[in-house]
Amino acid sequence: MASAWWPCLILALFSGLAASGFPRSPFRLLGKRSLPEGVTDGIEVYSTIINSKVTSRFAHNVVTTRAVNRADKAKEVSFDVELPKTAFITNFTLTIDGVTYPGNVKEKEAAKKQYEKAVSQGKTAGLVKASGRKLEKFTVSVNVAAGSKVTFELTYEELLKRHKGKYEMYLKIQPKQLVKHFEIEADIFEPQGISMLDAEASFITNELLGSALTKSFSGKKGHVSFKPSLDQQRSCPTCTDSLLNGDFTITYDVNRESPGNVQIVNGYFVHFFAPQGLPVVPKSVAFVIDVSGSMAGRKLEQTKEALLRILEDMKEEDYLNFILFSGDVSTWKEHLVQAIPENLQEAKTFVKSIDDRGMTNINDGLLRGIGMLNKAREEHRVPERSTSIVIMLTDGDANVGESRPEKIQENVRNAIGGKFPLYNLGFGNNLNYNFLENMALENQGFARRIYEDSDADLQLQGFYEEVANPLLTGVEVGYPENAILDLTQNTYQHFYDGSEIVVAGRLVDEDMNSFKADVKGHGATNDLTFTEEVTTEKITLWNRAVPSTFSWLDTVTVTQDGLSVMINKKKNMVVSFGDGVTFVVVLHQVWKKHPVHRDFLGFYVVDSHRMSAQTHGLLGQFFQPFDFKVSDIRPGSDPTKSDATLVVKNHQLTVTRGSQKDYRKDASVGMKVVCWFIHNNGQGLIDGVHTDYIIPSLF
Repeated sequence: MASAWWPCLILALFSGLAASGFPRSPFRLLGKRSLPEGVTDGIEVYSTIINSKVTSRFAHNVVTTRAVNRADKAKEVSFDVELPKTAFITNFTLTIDGVTYPGNVKEKEAAKKQYEKAVSQGKTAGLVKASGRKLEKFTVSVNVAAGSKVTFELTYEELLKRHKGKYEMYLKIQPKQLVKHFEIEADIFEPQGISMLDAEASFITNELLGSALTKSFSGKKGHVSFKPSLDQQRSCPTCTDSLLNGDFTITYDVNRESPGNVQIVNGYFVHFFAPQGLPVVPKSVAFVIDVSGSMAGRKLEQTKEALLRILEDMKEEDYLNFILFSGDVSTWKEHLVQAIPENLQEAKTFVKSIDDRGMTNINDGLLRGIGMLNKAREEHRVPERSTSIVIMLTDGDANVGESRPEKIQENVRNAIGGKFPLYNLGFGNNLNYNFLENMALENQGFARRIYEDSDADLQLQGFYEEVANPLLTGVEVGYPENAILDLTQNTYQHFYDGSEIVVAGRLVDEDMNSFKADVKGHGATNDLTFTEEVTTEKITLWNRAVPSTFSWLDTVTVTQDGLSVMINKKKNMVVSFGDGVTFVVVLHQVWKKHPVHRDFLGFYVVDSHRMSAQTHGLLGQFFQPFDFKVSDIRPGSDPTKSDATLVVKNHQLTVTRGSQKDYRKDASVGMKVVCWFIHNNGQGLIDGVHTDYIIPSLF
């Protein structure tokens, strides 16, 4: 399966829409000055609606803003949306006085070139640029005539990732002025069921948030609504500027009765895997830290503060060492040491003494740390059931020793040899982040930018918390080769507590609704295998307390203790026991896109005369012949269907002529059989009432 592309640069170009008579500045923000309420520089933004639909962790978001030019001359209107870096824009339209101009979405370099060309020609174009830690900003401006209305509509989508036990949907709220109709509506549907749901805003007190926010969840559905009134938007009771300026975050998680969950839709499947309650796998960590001159001052102090906090969180069964690189490389210890209290105390003393010096030798620093982890494993200095991790932090590019990025990547890749992950932390902006990211990704890790801010130490600590608790190593997710056509990544070095593995693929047979998935991994105490029956229809046979599970795609015969079960692929299941007593369960499949009807099972009895006269139940009471008489056939309330009188079991009933399908000979089409229909749920024909035969569950 082709992986989704995550563009960092998007173009929205509207052919035929050009500015005239007004100097353009595509990134100019609306100015702020005191004007009539809700109007800034002649422009009134009277509606902003963010509508989110989340289904199975996939968010579909539509941002719609409507504005009107209240000035007596043409004005430029700007539309700014900050969206998550992991999201991708799928559509953008601009509507002016009822005329809609669709946008073209393009990727990276092609977008940038076309954007520059559009601006030079006076056309309307939008561009996505980096904006802060988690966001990218989409900005577009358009010239609007006096009295004209304009509507901006942006659609973007995002796969929500599980982080520290929760899925997070992050919205940046920044209308820049009071908006008569401001609304966030989020509807969440999770087939597994929702276990928790919350929402919070960084820009408003809990008291005010509570009066504008509603949130609820039940079963598979959750809902969040945020509708602040004009008064609730004011930064003070008499102010005309808005306090809506910050982060609005929705978090939720799902029920996990089993480690995995598989969903099949239109020939594709997605497999979510997140086991719980497993013991943490011990880890050996090589901290490879840049102490070059550029790290001097606040950056190095924040790094040391973060390392001291990390040492507080290390478990006694873990191992660690510090590798410092500048122009040369030095280490705290010659080899990894266990995180027992006395070693941790010594490590804290060492961290406090770290100072800056010299150049930046990334290559030798990484190779020293990787070599130390490899040697510890070879010499059995660490537990057999443990894992290794390299965490490297730098704020600049290599400028001494091997400085070619591609050669450093090759050296690191060969040294690690696919045995453990590398995580690269880039401190600040003055570095080749693409190099760090590529090197981490090809070694089963990831890169993270640490922003130069007052909370940089907390950013570092937060990263460590993500990788501090590995539950499984060497995770492989396997599927039957003859069932899967395309597949996303299905091997992982580590599965961490609070995260989730997601594998998607395309099925060979679009009608397939069942296959097996095996997840294998190494745990803290033993190797584990989780088998998922990927199906919407299961056949489970129980031998006392031991179940055996099959699907309608199987062709299999099971014989034991006088019982024979034969499954005929996608047709039926024949159950025989005793002296030739046979039941047939037929799988009736209907047109897969039928708007109403769904696949169903038909239960049939073969040679029922062999059943005991004592057999009862809803069907059993009719296995033996019984007396009945039909008379007085007459027109019914439906001119096409006759009524009659049926005498059975000393009851006189009114019955209606009709037809029913018999699928015993033809399971797909069936054979039309003329019959008499009993009214009132069979009252008078069956013993007792129909509710006597209905139970909520078999087990």
